[in-house]
Amino acid sequence: MTAIFESRDRADAATEKLKIFAQPQRLMILSYLLRGESSVSDIDVATGIGQPALSQQLAALRQADVVKTRRAGKQIWYDLADDAARLCVRTMEALLTDQPDPQQVSQAVAAPASPGKKRATGSGTAGFAKIL
Repeated sequence: MTAIFESRDRADAATEKLKIFAQPQRLMILSYLLRGESSVSDIDVATGIGQPALSQQLAALRQADVVKTRRAGKQIWYDLADDAARLCVRTMEALLTDQPDPQQVSQAVAAPASPGKKRATGSGTAGFAKIL
């Protein structure tokens, strides 16, 4: 793998990816999704973001391929897109504390990529319109 300092293109791509994570509401959503697949209404209850901001941020995350969706009837479920997204979010949670612990950061990086599939415990009813 090429180190970022060796490639301007790689540095530009990394900067664009970091911009997706550098928004407080998006980071809250991603942190919540580490716990597993969730509905829009469950994400809203857990984060308190509310509409229309929640729909806007979920759309941005989906467009950036950081989250994926699954339709079940009228309900849309959101989850982190892949193991790379899980690794990024876990590592940020470990690093971005007042006093990062190197051991916790190492554990976050070494942890299994996928959480056990867990359904959100909320009502599961659609709280908002589908985001196009």
